Amino acid sequence: MLNATPGWAIQAQGLRCVLGGHTVLDGLDLAIRPGQFVGVFGANGAGKTTLLRALLGLQPLQSGRLRLLGRENLSARAQIGYVSQRDPIGADSFLRVRSFVGTAWQGERWGLGLSGARQRAQAVDAALQALEIESLAERGMDALSGGQRQRARIAQALVNPVRILLLDEPLSNLDPQAQQRILLTARRLCTEQGLTVLMTAHDINPLLPHMDQVLYLAGGRGRLGTVDEVVNAAALSALYGLPMAVARDGGYRFIHPADGFMPEDAAHCGHDHGHAEEGEGG
Repeated sequence: MLNATPGWAIQAQGLRCVLGGHTVLDGLDLAIRPGQFVGVFGANGAGKTTLLRALLGLQPLQSGRLRLLGRENLSARAQIGYVSQRDPIGADSFLRVRSFVGTAWQGERWGLGLSGARQRAQAVDAALQALEIESLAERGMDALSGGQRQRARIAQALVNPVRILLLDEPLSNLDPQAQQRILLTARRLCTEQGLTVLMTAHDINPLLPHMDQVLYLAGGRGRLGTVDEVVNAAALSALYGLPMAVARDGGYRFIHPADGFMPEDAAHCGHDHGHAEEGEGG
């Protein structure tokens, strides 16, 4: 039985998710505190995107218990911001950044009137400020760089009051400088606003200076802890069910010691490999 514990942003016990007859998550347990920055890693199909969708209520659970912000009902999900892998409508259009961010404000409501318009403008201004993109407010989305567009997407996710922010592969296809800007922003949101941030990624190394915990997924299972607790030979060998070694040479690299090559599942944590978009299956 999952006991509600004060002070947890996300609590999960025995989460099991099945996609297309394939068990993606199988008995996953989580306990994440408010204000933590958690990096979520694993190969394509390991369950990264599936986990985020389960937290959002978009992916049904076959079994298990889930509490968000101390509640098991759907009301807590209104306080989750989400940036998916795929660009939403308007992300690459001539739509102004201010208008793009504002499209997500209280989208379930109609007929806001003048008072609502003022509140919406204030919320948009606050979101732009949080992402430090006020200077881009009147620029078209199609005129932004990749990193600027990604920050506009995160601002859109924060235009409503949220306490949990889910970022699915936000660093993909960005240069190192743009990646660091996103990571510094995520860290600042945790520290200054107390947001809980879960960010999926294929490479652990850029996140090392910023995240509080690592969640590594493999074979339907997961291990959550600090980098030292999770990224070591014993922990990863147990998770993968095969012998693993961890090498550090300016970053983390995982090796299969039996034959000296890096398994596909682990390759994403230390090297830049091309990868298919996870979509529903990740």
